[in-house]
Amino acid sequence: MEDSLLSLWHLVAGMTPYLMFGFLCAGILHVAVPHIFFKNFLSKNNCESVIWAALFGIPLPLCSCGVLPTAMSLRKEGASKSATVSFLTATPQTGVDSILATYSVFGLAFTIIRPIAALVTSFFSGMSVALFDKEDDSISENEQTCDGSCEMEQGNKCISALRYGYVTMLQDIGTHLVVGLLIAGLIAVAVPDSFLLKFADNPLLEMLAVTLIAVPMYVCATGSIPIAAALMLKGLTPGAALVFLMAGPAVSFASVVVVRKVMGLRTTVIYLLSIIVGAFAFGLLIDLALPKEWFSVLHLQAECCRTSVPVWKVITTIVFLLLVTNALILKYKPKKLTIMKNMTVYKVEGMSCNHCKSNVETNIAKLDGVTSVSADLSTGNVVVEGSSTEEQVKTVVESLGFVFKGRLS
Repeated sequence: MEDSLLSLWHLVAGMTPYLMFGFLCAGILHVAVPHIFFKNFLSKNNCESVIWAALFGIPLPLCSCGVLPTAMSLRKEGASKSATVSFLTATPQTGVDSILATYSVFGLAFTIIRPIAALVTSFFSGMSVALFDKEDDSISENEQTCDGSCEMEQGNKCISALRYGYVTMLQDIGTHLVVGLLIAGLIAVAVPDSFLLKFADNPLLEMLAVTLIAVPMYVCATGSIPIAAALMLKGLTPGAALVFLMAGPAVSFASVVVVRKVMGLRTTVIYLLSIIVGAFAFGLLIDLALPKEWFSVLHLQAECCRTSVPVWKVITTIVFLLLVTNALILKYKPKKLTIMKNMTVYKVEGMSCNHCKSNVETNIAKLDGVTSVSADLSTGNVVVEGSSTEEQVKTVVESLGFVFKGRLS
């Protein structure tokens, strides 16, 4: 137990400097790029839009749940099916924060291959949709929700970047990251060293087993890293670890349900097959064609054998843990609900991050007669001020992939 806790401590201390810098980059990216910039490049059902969607999605630090409403919002704003699926495939697999965290744990080779794998699988999924599912791809002007008013965040850009990186982002993936670290510690304690050796002679079976574990786990790109590292230390092949890093964040029951509802069964099948086939292909490439020493995690064992962690890493880790704690307190602390005249409260299920909250607020606010909207993640309450009808609000909420539970007051 003591060795496992020490391993977990070294893993966390090694990741936090990269995570701190990654979250800062996420904040800068958020305030520097206007949302309408994405829409302008994604409206066509062709190769160019698919590539742009993938390139835009790869560095974005959206969590697995946050990418769903964002992708659905882009779809409503005029993005083609192919571009939306490309974005939905690429974005959850990686981001600036997870790229830096991948380097801190797995080294340079994994760090290079992970975004390349995301790019290839997203291009394949988007182009497959463009070729094999052309039905009802257009979005009418009445259905589009962005009329040119989707602007960059206002106010002091430095403060906005810091708030987004170290509050909003940590609210979105903090829980996933903490759970990922705890699972990594549990794997180190509970999984026998010989368990994964049973699959050593059958890499495809090992990858299939990893996929079946990863999909219901619902991990984010950064939270999947400590779990994959712990599994590799127990004998998982690097290729199977990559399958976990790709399939875990990119595929979930929630994403399947939303894609099926918004874009149809054929697109959903293409989306799933593209991720799974792409993950297996890159996993086999690593295990069978590339030098094994490129993907070794033996340095983690060497780190764990050290009795001390550098002081600067200890300080960084403490600051990071305090930031995570603060963000989660702010996220789950219920807001005091004050109902004024001309306000209506609706119950919405499925909002689990600030991107979900923002998409609900932004799209409802564009309804005729709405003067203000405020959503609360902790309760799922959405307070709408104005003259919009319940049916209008329900249509918007369900179009984003959330569950509308009706009016509360």
